Amino acid sequence: MDKASGRDRDAEGRAHNARPRDGLGRPLPYGSPGVERQAEGVVRAPGQTLAEAQRLLDAGMPFHAHEVLEDAWKSGPAAERELWRGLAQLAVGLTHAARGNSAGGARLLLRGADRISGYRDPYAIDVAGLTAWARELAARLEGPVDTEVDAGAEAPRLISVL
Repeated sequence: MDKASGRDRDAEGRAHNARPRDGLGRPLPYGSPGVERQAEGVVRAPGQTLAEAQRLLDAGMPFHAHEVLEDAWKSGPAAERELWRGLAQLAVGLTHAARGNSAGGARLLLRGADRISGYRDPYAIDVAGLTAWARELAARLEGPVDTEVDAGAEAPRLISVL
């Protein structure tokens, strides 16, 4: 933390929130034990990105999976940016749903599903399955009954299982 401004800054002086976070990415009080954050700006091969994102989704940490997918979106080839952006939106949509923000979660799930729907299973990504999962969860979130979402139990499969 920069003592002069009272704000968290990295070594270059850029704003960087250093507060610990829980498994859904919510900030915790300083000094609290938190979940280790994902390093930002990591360039991975597509298979490594998908494996790491799946591991985090399965662990009930979709916020952290979103960060991994966001790295791929920002560093990948231009032709694939919307794919990775859409996958990141699915993960953050699940994050919002698990935090109790049903409306925001549903919007992000639908936006992510729309964004990936034009791709034809690159890297064995189950585009049809993910799109169906996102639309089904969004419909439950938009329903008349409040839907509690367990991020780990609701985690989608990113890659087709043959």
